[in-house]
Amino acid sequence: MAKQFAKAFYKSSSWRHCREEYIKSVAGLCEMCYAQGIIRKGDELHHKIKLTQDNINNPCITLNPDNLIFLCRKHHQAMHEQDRHKKKNNKRYSVDKTTGNVITTKP
Repeated sequence: MAKQFAKAFYKSSSWRHCREEYIKSVAGLCEMCYAQGIIRKGDELHHKIKLTQDNINNPCITLNPDNLIFLCRKHHQAMHEQDRHKKKNNKRYSVDKTTGNVITTKP
């Protein structure tokens, strides 16, 4: 469930349009399953860089296709477990301002 600060964003027409177009671009399939040669319908559009109160108004993070991945429920849960693990190991995500690509950094 969306946190209070993000509820307006997730109801916005810009997010709904971005979400619809992104899901179409991956044919509605879980991208992690597809990479393994498995055809499975996706369920959740996941932001690689977690949305926070500090970045919720930054379209380079919220609406950037490089920061999105469409996943089945199993892989979405696994992604959140991986995020918790990375947090323990101090890995951080950021967006390269020149390319718009999501990059992983370690402080």
